[in-house]
Amino acid sequence: MSAAPTALPGRYRLETHIGSGGMGDVYKAFDERLGRTVAIKIIREQMASNPAFRERLTREARAIAAVSHPHICNVYDSGEHDGTPYIVMEYIEGETLADRLRRGALKPPDAVQYAIQITDALTTAHRVGITHRDLKPGNIILTRSGAKLVDFGLAQQRNLPNAAADFTQTVGITGEHR
Repeated sequence: MSAAPTALPGRYRLETHIGSGGMGDVYKAFDERLGRTVAIKIIREQMASNPAFRERLTREARAIAAVSHPHICNVYDSGEHDGTPYIVMEYIEGETLADRLRRGALKPPDAVQYAIQITDALTTAHRVGITHRDLKPGNIILTRSGAKLVDFGLAQQRNLPNAAADFTQTVGITGEHR
């Protein structure tokens, strides 16, 4: 992991590293302007100079922003700092389903509740043409109010604006998935 800035211009103060993925690192941060805690995904330095990775991060932000659902992480902002793109998202207090399952099986009523919430979130995303493509316990965060789907880094969107009107066309928006 490369050294991250401690702040992004005029607004976001990075606090702690909370996770890493294939393209970048995620930090808990504070939005000075709005007075709230957020999560910021910053693309890795070695990927920031590659136009394909930069576009992939931009498309990830757009994919998440295109869906409004209580069980999908919200995107608040995206931008660039010193040539490095980032996404500002809702900070979700909780633990991943993967971490929870390491302690043992879920109670059946909880498992059913989470399954319904994530299925509803995926259905909503599909209705606007977005396929998550990376559904796994590590991309579901369990909170006091239920499950939240995160990490649309491999998402695919059908019928992008400005794309051909062929409704069967599928356009990969965040990278190849095999």
